Amino acid sequence: MPPAEYSRRLGPISAAQFQAALDRFDLGRFVGATAVPFGLFGQNVFVTSTAGEFVLRGAAHYDWQLPQERFVAGLLHERTAVPAPWPYLVDTDESVFGWRYGFAILPRLPGLQLADRAVLAALSGADRREIAGALGANLREVQRVQWRHAGRFDVATGEPRAFDGGFAGWIVGELRRWLRKSIASGTGAGEADADWAEGVIAAAADALRAPCTPVLVLHDYKEGNVTVERRGGAWAVSGVFDLMEAVFGDGELDLARQLAGYLEADDPTLAPAFLAGYVRDRPLRPGARERLALFLVYDRMIVWEYFHRPQHRPQWWYDAATPREWIAPYLAKLDGLLLAAARE
Repeated sequence: MPPAEYSRRLGPISAAQFQAALDRFDLGRFVGATAVPFGLFGQNVFVTSTAGEFVLRGAAHYDWQLPQERFVAGLLHERTAVPAPWPYLVDTDESVFGWRYGFAILPRLPGLQLADRAVLAALSGADRREIAGALGANLREVQRVQWRHAGRFDVATGEPRAFDGGFAGWIVGELRRWLRKSIASGTGAGEADADWAEGVIAAAADALRAPCTPVLVLHDYKEGNVTVERRGGAWAVSGVFDLMEAVFGDGELDLARQLAGYLEADDPTLAPAFLAGYVRDRPLRPGARERLALFLVYDRMIVWEYFHRPQHRPQWWYDAATPREWIAPYLAKLDGLLLAAARE
């Protein structure tokens, strides 16, 4: 068959190239490939061979992306019951596809893709709530992976390097960095937003000092990055992927992105169900309200900056003119959310 383009980022791929990649790991004869219609970056292709169903992942953003994802997938596989993409096979040879940093092949995870809006639309409200709870419980399982310090993967050493200033110093520094980047880029952010964020930082200062064992934080944990299926009559997470942004630190940070998504949903029971699944066996630590406020502001500033870049601006679907205007409603719902989750 002639080369076909499965995403703009990956470019045309021929059957011979698929076979060459499969041969590197003795993964059978190439049968076919399918574009993955989800995700922001178009780095993946579904591949079928005589040996099974796989995902080909390439055109990495950085030299550390694929090694980090392999490292995180290995930790999840070895230390938890989380269904991670393992084995995560990496080949650094750039000649097969012409992609910098080579490529990876990993098993295709089973279940429904929640990134598919048609899948979500077909689920009942009760199903959505049960799935939200399953995501919360699965996040606790992810966080069975602990590390001796808060930090980020270092490709030079093959393990996490400690953050200067610890997790608290890192998260505050990152929030300020995203704010400054947004202000400098003319996204609508201004000094009033920075002053407001400093108030959130100050309010969370004591809460950030609460004792915390550093755990794995996937940093982009959300419905769009998992698959689910029914097992024994109950919904369960059947796959977790997109591990590029992982760090080690306060596990409550990984609540922020999916909580934000559920707080926007038409169904007000989803966010409490997600949080209740997370706290079912272990309550949040003292100061959670202040930390979650800070984590939500940080997470939303990443989203704000990304979707206000010129090439992404057409995808922005909100009316808010400033970050504070957009983020404040999330924070206004936090107290009610924590009370509702406690009742679940």
